[in-house]
Amino acid sequence: MNQLFDVYFTQPAMRAIFSDRGRVQGMLDFEAALARAEARVSLIPQTAVAPIAGACDADLFDFPALAQAIATAGNSAIPLVKALGKRIAVESAEAERYVHLGATSQDAMDSGLVLQLRAAVHLLDADLAQLADALATQAQAHIDTPLAGRTWLQHATPVTLGMKIAGWLGAVTRHRQRLAELKPRLFSLQFGGASGSLAALGDKAFAVAEALADELDLTLPDQPWHTQRDRLVEFASLLGLIAGSLGKLGRDLSLLMQTEAGEVFEPSAPGKGGSSTMPHKRNPVSAAVLIGAATRAPGLVSTMLAAMPQEHERSLGLWHAEWETLPELCCLVSGALQQALIVVPGLEVNARRMRDNLELTQGLVLAEAVSIALAQRIGRDAAHHLIEQCCKQAVKEGVHLRKVLGANAEVTAQLSDSELDRLLDPAHYLGQARLWVQRAVSDHTSGAH
Repeated sequence: MNQLFDVYFTQPAMRAIFSDRGRVQGMLDFEAALARAEARVSLIPQTAVAPIAGACDADLFDFPALAQAIATAGNSAIPLVKALGKRIAVESAEAERYVHLGATSQDAMDSGLVLQLRAAVHLLDADLAQLADALATQAQAHIDTPLAGRTWLQHATPVTLGMKIAGWLGAVTRHRQRLAELKPRLFSLQFGGASGSLAALGDKAFAVAEALADELDLTLPDQPWHTQRDRLVEFASLLGLIAGSLGKLGRDLSLLMQTEAGEVFEPSAPGKGGSSTMPHKRNPVSAAVLIGAATRAPGLVSTMLAAMPQEHERSLGLWHAEWETLPELCCLVSGALQQALIVVPGLEVNARRMRDNLELTQGLVLAEAVSIALAQRIGRDAAHHLIEQCCKQAVKEGVHLRKVLGANAEVTAQLSDSELDRLLDPAHYLGQARLWVQRAVSDHTSGAH
């Protein structure tokens, strides 16, 4: 495996879940649980369980040999079950007869994948919770820190840094709710045998399915889902949503870090964000991962969506397209979360630069505030036209809007000096920014996810 970029883009613990060992162990856990379940309903002798379960250890298998066998078998379960049977036969020829009884390759692969996904979701859950806590802390810390709102990449009206961070927090909170909602659907047993009917197990089929779901602590679906892939695609879509929201965070942060803005920065560290030629550079290297993941994720989600119309009871090629796609999505999102967890708790904020930037347009960012106040006295259209002309004059003369307003008889006839001073103070035109922060933090702490 190419590991040059893995540490940058992937969480090591997530990569371990989807390593060759992780994949094989997931299938072996299914086989061991199947033996226990079938013994529970007296379909196989209890004495067969220990030899089967004892051999279901991924470390006992030759991965390169399995890889070679997969190339001709067409999936990973066929050679694995053969190798498992041979290993069990050394200890008990009788037990070997009951390996994989009534199951099909896809049962082992899909249920093994679900076990991997459960471990993956556990990691994602923990990281999203930690990120939400960090975002809530930062939103509250900067609840009253004004900065220029930006629309179409241009200065708009003032907002607060806390409000911007609260927006990031709200998305993470919703993703945590979505993750909680899909768990019962995602953590679902796959067990249908050759064509989904479990005919090979006779009248004990459903009892085995119930016992197997219990052994693996998975939900028992209404029926096997060999070619109904909505559960996996729902999860893939959520991963895409998480990647997109983290990309939004990274995009905002990278723009705030631009030299021309210089308002918020990733935490500094020795060797972090430097250039090979320019000693002064401080590059947003964590934001780059967030944006990169958000750029790559849609293609992977698209592959999962494209693989949904699978043929009849077992797919040719479409199922195969999922095998590396969903694990790669998990790894990609986990890596982005790790970078976000580095960045958010250590954000470096330059509040003075924010105030200075609010003055770059010499009061124009508060033109709406003056226009709204004036509209209450002379009407909306008249006020808008008057303030628009004052703004054009301020730009043409290169002076502060306050000076132009103070010299305009139509304006001063309606607004006093103290009113104009207040209207042109960003701190007095932050609307519901504080409330938005409080609501986002409240949603986070309410534990509705």
